[in-house]
Amino acid sequence: MHFKYKYEHALDSPERTLEHKKVIRSKHFLHKLYLEWYEEFIKETEKNPEGTFLELGSGGGFLKEVKPSVICSDILDLPGNDMTFSALEMPFEDNSLDGIFMIDTFHHIPDSEKFLKEAIRVLRPQGKMIMTEPANSPWGRLIYKNLHHEPFNPEGDWTFPQEGPLSGANGALPWIVFERDSEKFRKLFPELKITDVRYHTPFRYLISGGLSFRQPVPDFSYPVFKAIDDLSVRVSKKISMFVTIKIEANKRL
Repeated sequence: MHFKYKYEHALDSPERTLEHKKVIRSKHFLHKLYLEWYEEFIKETEKNPEGTFLELGSGGGFLKEVKPSVICSDILDLPGNDMTFSALEMPFEDNSLDGIFMIDTFHHIPDSEKFLKEAIRVLRPQGKMIMTEPANSPWGRLIYKNLHHEPFNPEGDWTFPQEGPLSGANGALPWIVFERDSEKFRKLFPELKITDVRYHTPFRYLISGGLSFRQPVPDFSYPVFKAIDDLSVRVSKKISMFVTIKIEANKRL
């Protein structure tokens, strides 16, 4: 058995994303992690059952199966999604969305300022944006710079060269926009308010093997590693691999 996955299709192809979907569904650790991350989104939808909620960059995920009412979208034309479009040009009317959800999507959007302007346009007042992204902690930075194929550049800007939908990225982008340049963010976007930044998940994604390697531990050990993760981030957020950022549309019609 090969320890590393061998994919048949190019990284930026829809077929590669479908391969990712199979990996996520087949790996207990990865599947459970996605369910936990989706819980953040589901809690928001339950506050407003009649609301309109969108997931950007649904990719190989399965939110549609967990919460069918969420509009699932991607820049790639993928079966099972509701819509295909760029996050920089969303086909929604002004003030029409109650929430925008993302998992590992924001750091693939090549122009953060343009995207945030678009988010302000489509979100209703008090609408929420919730994203789970790579964490620029000492531990996260070590992993992403040395064991991950995507660029991770904390010295970068709010934009990066627009390449393929998956190959174009800067994993440090959420930290750059919402933490390093928080003053710039507040000045440019007074209509958006950061309400929560939570660092988490130091080890479970790594132990799952992610999308590249096979899971090296048995499925039944998940609760043990979850307890280790939860305890570790209570000690220090510096060993987190992920961060969940919540933003509210602080505007008036």
